[in-house]
Amino acid sequence: LNAAPGRAPRQRVRFLPTPAPGGGGAVELVATRVPVLADHPLVRGPRFKKLKIGAGHRLDVKASGVFVLGVGHGNKLLTDLYNCHLTKVYIVGGLFGKATDDFSDTGNLVEKTTFDHITREKLERILAVIQGTNQKALLMYSNIDMKTQEAYELAVKGLIRPMEKSPPIITAVRCLQFALPEFQLEIHCLHETQQYLRKMVHEIGLELKSSAVCTQVRRIRDGVFTVDDALPRTQWNLQSIQEAIQNCQLKVETELEKTL
Repeated sequence: LNAAPGRAPRQRVRFLPTPAPGGGGAVELVATRVPVLADHPLVRGPRFKKLKIGAGHRLDVKASGVFVLGVGHGNKLLTDLYNCHLTKVYIVGGLFGKATDDFSDTGNLVEKTTFDHITREKLERILAVIQGTNQKALLMYSNIDMKTQEAYELAVKGLIRPMEKSPPIITAVRCLQFALPEFQLEIHCLHETQQYLRKMVHEIGLELKSSAVCTQVRRIRDGVFTVDDALPRTQWNLQSIQEAIQNCQLKVETELEKTL
């Protein structure tokens, strides 16, 4: 913002002494418009000094994808979106056959195991168990009587979610790719951390009587924001940011009205 062309300085009227037309050393005061020096960048300093930028759901250094920021008044909207407890979607990559101390493929190797006995059917069976267990947790933390009309209407709108703090909850998980020893999952979740997802990959390996490490964690959706809304580093400029805010404004307002 401070690198963008600045607005013209304000003008004010001053009466400046000017030689009189008749000469003879006489002077007269003439009304003249002059720039206000207080508006000069060397006097004023950077124009934007109190512009606040807030971070939404954070990404750790080993993860990538959608990272939502709030600018100025958008910081309040970040808080409102956080209170909506919206679902986030990740693409998570895994590799069977080894385990590390931090559950990622870059950690210190702890052990190696065999994985030839693993099939896609066995993996999907484990994923179904995980999803079923988490669905029960979702209903428990949503504090809704499932026999009521309210519960039915919320379920139709897809709004059943914990409205208070809860442990991480997996609302949906499916296998996108399977080519031993590698696999890729799509995970829909609430209140998670990226490290929790890496640990989940590790536990899937244990359930399949093997081991597994996480090779990739990429967030492709954060509530109403998707990868299509995100700006790559080459587009971090004023015009692109303004357009991104304008394009997302209606989606944010609609979600807040529907949920809150």
